[in-house]
Amino acid sequence: MLIKKFTFRFVFLCLITGITLTISSRNANAQDPQFSQFYAAPLYLNPALAGGTGQARAGINYRNQWPAIDANFITMSAYFDYFIEDKRSGIGMIITRDVEGLADLRSLSVGLQYSYEINFSKNVGFRPGAQVALYNRDINFDKLTFGDQFDPVTGNLISPSTAETFNTNFSKTFVDISLGGVFFTKNAWLGVAAFHLTEPNQSIIDEESPLPRKYAFHGGYKYYLRPGVKGSGIYAQNAERSISPAFQYRHQGKFDQLDLGLYYTAEPLVLGLWYRGVPFKQVNGFANNESIVLLLGFTNIGAKQALNIGYSFDYTISKLGAGSGGAHEFSLVYTWPMRDPRKPPRDKLIIPCPDF
Repeated sequence: MLIKKFTFRFVFLCLITGITLTISSRNANAQDPQFSQFYAAPLYLNPALAGGTGQARAGINYRNQWPAIDANFITMSAYFDYFIEDKRSGIGMIITRDVEGLADLRSLSVGLQYSYEINFSKNVGFRPGAQVALYNRDINFDKLTFGDQFDPVTGNLISPSTAETFNTNFSKTFVDISLGGVFFTKNAWLGVAAFHLTEPNQSIIDEESPLPRKYAFHGGYKYYLRPGVKGSGIYAQNAERSISPAFQYRHQGKFDQLDLGLYYTAEPLVLGLWYRGVPFKQVNGFANNESIVLLLGFTNIGAKQALNIGYSFDYTISKLGAGSGGAHEFSLVYTWPMRDPRKPPRDKLIIPCPDF
């Protein structure tokens, strides 16, 4: 019994020490979760993009980063947004869950968004947006096992529960505020967003650990090529052919990252190639080259009801190496009209962001 209690206390002490070091590390090198298909996660990218399609939209995103090692990251997000035509307003809701590291640190956030569309002319528009989010962060103690759960002879796990009891009240809930804006034309867009404006305390062990502000810049241009044809006969329609170079730059605490690449759309097929890193800035003496991202997507741009499906793979080129397993990411986005069909259609200037 004495050995058992000593073992429990030692494991528990190691766990708490690991938690403290993990949180301290995140405080020094704070970084929000990221999506390679950032335009398939528009409400996560910028609250000004809520209602950006001029229709209703629902989507889910899943990312598994470094699956080949224990210290991997799994991020999931689901969202819904809608454009209220009479009010020139977009509303949205996003739920994001992130599980990170060996300590199984978990983060859950629910955000409500609002945007408003301002048209300077038929070809130039601006959309400011805001988000209020509620965050909860905790640790999953269910992954721990103790001596009374194992067979002392074979060492096999024989019980899913333990008789040990201890304080597992390591949790933190806080409110977060973010702002954003997007300038756009029929072919180009340029957006900026600032997250965690109040820098709320995120520590779950009653210490001071402010969540650093994150600044994000994104933009691009869509070059329309000669359209193709989908369907035949009286059902024949133009199919989009375009090339869209785009970028995203993020700064948070001591962290900087750049996504630079392009999309090629030959409807219904979308191909993407991206570089992630900041080659002119070193981190701890190493070049900041993170990954090459490859994307394959399917879309139906011209339809009133459209389903977009995307898969991307991050090939790691940093010192972590390809043995980390890179990152796998999936996206599923569905858009559909919700306006009253009896109303005459209004000309709308739609943000020409890519689907992925």
